Amino acid sequence: MNKEEAKKRITKLRSLINRERYLYHVLDKEGISPEALDTLKKELFDLELQYPDLVTPDSPTQRVAGKPLKGFKKVHHAVRMLSFNDAFSEEDIRGWLVRVDNIVHENFVRDSRHKGGFYCELKIDGLAISLVYENDLFAVGSTRGDGSIGEDVTQNLKTVEAIPLRLLPREEVLENLHRARLPHIVARLHKQFPTMLEVRGEVFLTTHQFEAINRELSRTGQKNYANPRNLAAGSLRQLDPKITAARRLDSFAYDLVTDLGQRTHEEEHQILKAFGFKTNPHNEYAKDLRDVFAFHTKWGKERGRLSYEIDGIVIIVNNNDFFGRAGVVGKAPRGAIAYKFSPKEATTIVRSIALQVGRTGVITPVAVMDPVNVGGVTITHATLHNYDEIQRLGLRVGDSVVVSRAGDVIPQITNVLTALRTGHEKAFRMPTRCPACKSPLAREDVYYRCTNKECFALTRERLYHFVSRAAFDMRGVGAKIIDVFLDEGLIRDAADLFTLTKGDIEVLPRFGEKSSENIIRSIADHKHVSLPRFLYALGILHVGEETARVLATHIIARITHQNAEINIEDVSRAMQNVSFEELQRIQDVGPKVAQSIYDWFHEKSHLEFLTRLAHAGVMLQAALRGKQSGSLKGKTFVFTGTLESCEREEAKDRVRAEGGEVSESVSKKVSYVVVGANPGSKYERAKKLGVPVLSESEFLSLVK
Repeated sequence: MNKEEAKKRITKLRSLINRERYLYHVLDKEGISPEALDTLKKELFDLELQYPDLVTPDSPTQRVAGKPLKGFKKVHHAVRMLSFNDAFSEEDIRGWLVRVDNIVHENFVRDSRHKGGFYCELKIDGLAISLVYENDLFAVGSTRGDGSIGEDVTQNLKTVEAIPLRLLPREEVLENLHRARLPHIVARLHKQFPTMLEVRGEVFLTTHQFEAINRELSRTGQKNYANPRNLAAGSLRQLDPKITAARRLDSFAYDLVTDLGQRTHEEEHQILKAFGFKTNPHNEYAKDLRDVFAFHTKWGKERGRLSYEIDGIVIIVNNNDFFGRAGVVGKAPRGAIAYKFSPKEATTIVRSIALQVGRTGVITPVAVMDPVNVGGVTITHATLHNYDEIQRLGLRVGDSVVVSRAGDVIPQITNVLTALRTGHEKAFRMPTRCPACKSPLAREDVYYRCTNKECFALTRERLYHFVSRAAFDMRGVGAKIIDVFLDEGLIRDAADLFTLTKGDIEVLPRFGEKSSENIIRSIADHKHVSLPRFLYALGILHVGEETARVLATHIIARITHQNAEINIEDVSRAMQNVSFEELQRIQDVGPKVAQSIYDWFHEKSHLEFLTRLAHAGVMLQAALRGKQSGSLKGKTFVFTGTLESCEREEAKDRVRAEGGEVSESVSKKVSYVVVGANPGSKYERAKKLGVPVLSESEFLSLVK
């Protein structure tokens, strides 16, 4: 075969192989057998090897090409890649729709079917990607990143068979659009066919492939991946495309960024398919909320039959004009929302109940269970909160139980399967002595507490708390390092941390000169800390972040010299002169909290601890004062649940910056309770007291 003949053969082979890819991945049809297709690919590979100058970027052989990368380049997204806010109930969805109505001034709640309805997509547990095509060829593929800047993973995405390297020919695209009954799109493309096309989609791993990879990892003694999403993300960020190719990732396209005249989100899916992209065949148009809820219910029950994992559905306002007018709040479009499924559950057996000693001495029972995968995470422990909870559940050691986990919340035992009891289960009794130091336990309400204030388990937990993010924020000095320092006798309490030297640390096993320098530097960098953080770090019973902040404001008012920095001795003297009655008059400080604060600052060992911190050079920065006026002046906010668009501390700072106040507890005096994902008991109390509840997006609109 001469070169001219080879060129013709290569052209035909590429066309046939690409056609088979399109049939299988986009149209869900099988033409020739996979074995026959493999022989065609091999023939193409051999011919291109013989005539390398005939190789083109869109050749099927180029799905794995080139040497391993040294790193990933950054890609600036022309249009920001967004994520979705979450909803967990029909009530949440109705509330979302009311908020959309308030923005676009269209009555979606009562008349959605005449406003274009909705488009419902399965929410795949994968990784969002952007695909850019130039002159019909796949040019750049990137990850979401922070939404504005992602990573260039083009070479790895080329290994995904479901992603076309070249778009379908113009004539075929127009014919597909004609069959899809999109004459306005056909007319527009007849006039001007796009030279650049940007598409958004999802890369994921099928459960079958996930299990196969984990089996191979187990066979070779390697650690398994917890869930398909983690494995898909890790596969896409491999520097060697050959490794990515071996993982056999899959992909769906779901969003068309380029304006081709599409009027609805449903049309975007039809256009994507017309160009040769694989779209999810289970996605559906929904004329109203009744259809939306039916779609959610159906796939909540049937998701087990899918070849990939989903954790909910995405609901999108179908009319693109309304969707655009709704705008964006934080990192999410107002016109779309993720409606998550109910918590995933699994059964396992409780083998024992362990006891943990917290920083305040509270003893928390924890169920130790046979490993069980719940929501993609392998779980072996679940908190039982307190002894009353064990009695409420009727739990015995050896019981079969139902474990539930929603989102990222702590796993919980929701039910005991008493019908599976064998008679060998054992009832649990709360001990009378501390499991750490053997001192007597005292009962306070529903909790048991160690009475030994010098309990070494308390010391360890107090140190963990002292260096934590909300306290001194000593990154690089975590729990494992604290454990080593305690076990080696280098420290007794937090004050000793500030007296350590590099030489003290680098002689310890597994601590070199560099790591020792980093630890000492981290400690030294945190000798200056704000007064609210300092008070919170002390671990005073019942004093959380917000109480620490209002207490700091009260302390500063009592100190005569209003310098930028405050001596610890000044704080100590000020607090010893504060009466119990005065403490009770501070906002959010009731009798129990006031007594706890008063007792702490009148305990001799605590005062000695403060003196040692002062001698070690720890200085305090005055608390930041919020605006005396602002849009939120006179308003008090409480936060519960996980915020997606910002950290909770950032949200609190926004409130204070506008003259508002933040509280840790819900009462009738509170103006608003801001509810994020997986809210706690504060949400229920707010509803009970009739306190106004805001979603994250509604809160953000207040503090813009």
